[in-house]
Amino acid sequence: MSGGVDSSCAAALLKMRGFRVVGIGLDLMGSKDLSGGSKHCCGLASMDDARKVAQALSIPFYVLNFKRLFKEKVIEPFVEGRLKGETPNPCVICNEAVKFDGLLRVCMGLGADSLATGHYARVSYDADKDRYILRKGADEHKDQSYFLYSLTQRQLAHALFPLGDRTKEEARELCKEMGLDVHDKPESQDLCFAGKDGRIALLEKASSRSLRPGPILNREGKVIGMHRGAARYTVGQRRGLGLSGEARLYVVDIDAEGNSLMVAPRNSSMVNSVLLSNCNYVSIESPDHPIRVTVKTRYREEGARALLVPLGDESARLEFAEARAPAAPGQHAVFYDGDLVLGGGIIAECERTA
Repeated sequence: MSGGVDSSCAAALLKMRGFRVVGIGLDLMGSKDLSGGSKHCCGLASMDDARKVAQALSIPFYVLNFKRLFKEKVIEPFVEGRLKGETPNPCVICNEAVKFDGLLRVCMGLGADSLATGHYARVSYDADKDRYILRKGADEHKDQSYFLYSLTQRQLAHALFPLGDRTKEEARELCKEMGLDVHDKPESQDLCFAGKDGRIALLEKASSRSLRPGPILNREGKVIGMHRGAARYTVGQRRGLGLSGEARLYVVDIDAEGNSLMVAPRNSSMVNSVLLSNCNYVSIESPDHPIRVTVKTRYREEGARALLVPLGDESARLEFAEARAPAAPGQHAVFYDGDLVLGGGIIAECERTA
């Protein structure tokens, strides 16, 4: 329970259905690192909100110290990736390694049957396939299956998503009907661990060297501007470059070691395919032949048609039906068949059009 609308509503729904519910909050940062305003889901203020919700629902509530695990599995890989010119998505790793690994192990050790969260996604068991399958949430505007593709069969077997068939508006209304003060609480935003000073301050603290100004290059290698530190930028970014001209320029490559950015107009930066590493097939067995999928390389984008070509060793290539803007290395590509989440992988490299 993070103290927000979604996890509060999930707990309320389970209580209404007759489950024996225990609320768990996670101390991920500690009071010295994060004061926890309304825009963050793991601060002290949020834990206080969660405790009040638990009291209103008459369920026990405990806060577990997960600071070491969170730092090791989420914060450090995020910082390392950004300093290498990648754009990791910490929410995927947090779900995989912190909530549905570390926390699930604790819950199972205490005798719990399942771990429930406020994610907008659906999980069910397919007896014919003898497999748990993951589907998008019914609310297409809030679907969060993108962040859950890396879960294993063991993890899905113990996962409950009570909000999977509901909309955000319905969740707020239920909280309001039950007298839970969080019903009008705003959405969590940005990185929960970045604190009030934000992501850039976190990176500067980790490595001041990485945020030195450096050159912005065009395709021909000509210096056309200066950036404020390579780790501030991501592939596909247009804003914040400080460049003027008739054509809009986008970051197409980040050389972290050389501390330089390469930019190009959109029409000369399109890609045909991406290479993936660390692929996980959540709702199907690992394919041994190419399959047609719909893929998202960012959480908020619409899906694109592509051919998924397995390459072995948990790697694959996604060949897009139409050339598209480059995706950021380190981000996650998640592939679907309708509302069925087939799996996903980490973007390692973009392959460009001629």
